[in-house]
Amino acid sequence: MLATAALNAFISSALAEDIGSGDHSTMACIPPTAKGKAVLKIKEDGILAGMEVAAAIFQWLDQFTVFTPYKKDGDVMKAGEVAFEVEATVHTLLMGERLVLNCMQRMSGIATLTHQYVEKIKGYHTRILDTRKTTPNFRMLEKEAVRIGGGVNHRMGLYDMVMLKDNHIDFAGGITNAVTETVAYLEAQQLPLKIEVETRNLNDVREVLAVGHVNRIMLDNFAPADIVTAMALINGRIETEASGGITLANLEAYAKTGVDYISVGAIIHHAVSLDLSLKAVIL
Repeated sequence: MLATAALNAFISSALAEDIGSGDHSTMACIPPTAKGKAVLKIKEDGILAGMEVAAAIFQWLDQFTVFTPYKKDGDVMKAGEVAFEVEATVHTLLMGERLVLNCMQRMSGIATLTHQYVEKIKGYHTRILDTRKTTPNFRMLEKEAVRIGGGVNHRMGLYDMVMLKDNHIDFAGGITNAVTETVAYLEAQQLPLKIEVETRNLNDVREVLAVGHVNRIMLDNFAPADIVTAMALINGRIETEASGGITLANLEAYAKTGVDYISVGAIIHHAVSLDLSLKAVIL
């Protein structure tokens, strides 16, 4: 479930970008009082995502919109099916059409690819995580699509978790100094944020374990065999995350290591939008 205020802010901004001074194509040839009906037709198999967003867009434009869903977010969808029916003024239908399709096609593509990753390691302890490799101003919906597809959301941004990556560590003078300074900063600011540290080799893992105060260790670009060694060193004391160079082809090999999470930026930035269309129902 998306936060209402955040979703409304997104819709307002996106519609302002698209409509500008007015939908002159519609205003030129259709009376403002004309009523109409349209259906969302599914043209490609996958996992459906964006139903909540679609309803919110139409209702933002016209509070009297009647939105009738025939499927829900996360459902398997097949070409030829209908996802929803919507009744409103024709101006509402045509002004909302492109934003609804842009959101649902993109979100369904992400949900579908995420689902493929999740199914690949079904039965293993490991969960699939997203990353901050998202489209500016569309992150909320992209991460919601990951959740709909069965993945787990990592931090939303720079503000809700501390993640000390290679550049932080190098600029701070090493892992120990970066973690020590971070702990002091969080205490001074009274911020109850979790700390994750990226490690590049087994010596980094040992240093993180020695300094303490860390909630999760990222094992970045580790081969599966090295992750097994790292997991033995960690011995369940801290959450673990594998990242870097992980694809559907090698995903299971990483899950077999017992790592808690695998983060995959590709579930968002490599996802391909699925084909959907909004078609008028002529009575």
